[in-house]
Amino acid sequence: MSTAAVTSKGQITIPVEVRKKLGVKAGDRVDFIENDRGEIVVTPRTGSIEDVRGMFKWKGKPLSIAAMNKLIEKGWSGQLKIED
Repeated sequence: MSTAAVTSKGQITIPVEVRKKLGVKAGDRVDFIENDRGEIVVTPRTGSIEDVRGMFKWKGKPLSIAAMNKLIEKGWSGQLKIED
């Protein structure tokens, strides 16, 4: 595998072979995760919650926080009546 030097600012350039294997390009984010053996593993960030924004449309009126909490507690069964 490849090696990289750490700059005085703590930055590294990920070698091209590693970027290709990870499937990352400029602007992408990576996570550093410690595994069971104490090794740090670099993994590509696969997305964020913002990626699903606008994907699901709610046709009802806005829910209160209490109503949202009730849904979370009971789980979505499709039978829960949402009240204000």
